[in-house]
Amino acid sequence: MTDLGTRPAGGAAHTIAALLAPTFGGQLPIRIQTWDGAIAGPDIAPTLVLANRQALRRLLWAPPELAVAQAYVTGEIDFHGDLRGGLRLIRGAIQQKPPIARLLAQLMMWGAIGPRPEPPVSQAHLRGRLHSKRRDAAVIAHHYDLSNEFYSLILDESMAYSCGYWRSDDPDYSLADAQRDKLDLICRKLGMRRGTRHLDIGCGWGSLSLHAAEHFGANVLAVTLSEQQQEYVQARIRERGLQGLVEVRRQDYRDIPDGQFDSVSSIEMGEHVGAGNYPAFTSRIADLLKPGGRVLIQQMSRRSKPGGGPFIEAFIAPDMDMRPVGETVAMIEDAGLEVRDVQALREHYARTADAWYDTFERNWDRVVGLVGEEVARVWRLYLVGGSLAFEDGRMGVDQILSVKPGGTPPPTPEWHVR
Repeated sequence: MTDLGTRPAGGAAHTIAALLAPTFGGQLPIRIQTWDGAIAGPDIAPTLVLANRQALRRLLWAPPELAVAQAYVTGEIDFHGDLRGGLRLIRGAIQQKPPIARLLAQLMMWGAIGPRPEPPVSQAHLRGRLHSKRRDAAVIAHHYDLSNEFYSLILDESMAYSCGYWRSDDPDYSLADAQRDKLDLICRKLGMRRGTRHLDIGCGWGSLSLHAAEHFGANVLAVTLSEQQQEYVQARIRERGLQGLVEVRRQDYRDIPDGQFDSVSSIEMGEHVGAGNYPAFTSRIADLLKPGGRVLIQQMSRRSKPGGGPFIEAFIAPDMDMRPVGETVAMIEDAGLEVRDVQALREHYARTADAWYDTFERNWDRVVGLVGEEVARVWRLYLVGGSLAFEDGRMGVDQILSVKPGGTPPPTPEWHVR
């Protein structure tokens, strides 16, 4: 191995390769190119480009996942080739914990040690009490108000921004089909029919609210904290002639007036509630349900650590809270609701994220023109990283169906078949 006390003839890439190789059993599976033009590693492999030594300084000041993300979105590092495969390899290297002391010595020689680098402009900067109404509104604005046009360059025509339900491997079966089948599944689980009253908490761009009204005849109250989402749903209501069936409000779930709904849904909104507020969230849902009313919560889960992870919390969904699905089930039961069914959809989310990524990449130039390259790189990293997290089982997503006691409970699952 090269003596770290002198600069190797091969340049920085060879030094870094020598440091990392033992964590991969002696054979580096990734190609490295550094700011000095040096290249090391296999010819046929994803290439990690360290364009600026400040990328290494970030590792001294932030958790590895966040440091790599900050460096990627600012262009201090890049990947040539398979981004998905490159991220998987980097994650493996981080988990193996390369020799920090030796790396520090080399960083000093390269002049990479110094003050904390400034965070990227695209990183969220929030103030106020955690999960106060004002801060929650700011969080939602950071994530969802990039513009309706931006999300149209990622999502299918339904604008459903949640895990699809993939019922076929036929090449002609698309993301739009999977989202339609997901919406049908939710409506069947909730027993929707003409005249039933439904509350959609965190309605997004209205895919479920509009589907429930159009195809099941339900009367829907949809609520969101996003101004742009509200405007979008209002336009779709008018366009489809659903003024008598769907109402959309910009409103916090804590401010929904008392009422008796036959069903309530929360589709991937509960992650934004926070662990401390979750009991109040589920109790509020219980209060809004009629006896015998059903609630479906579709929510992401995370077994290893609470929260959404350093990258997601810094760039995508600040204050996000995820937990093991069993803990969420317990909090739903503590609110007096009876859990009737839990359906895991983890593999479906990996496939959904891959479909979003494919659409995003096809629209890359338009995305960059709309939000700039830094934000575009944030979302590229998010979509690829999300797919890997669900594929590897580090994150999950589940549909949890519950009923309020006092009425006739739903029969044993008839909704999984048609």
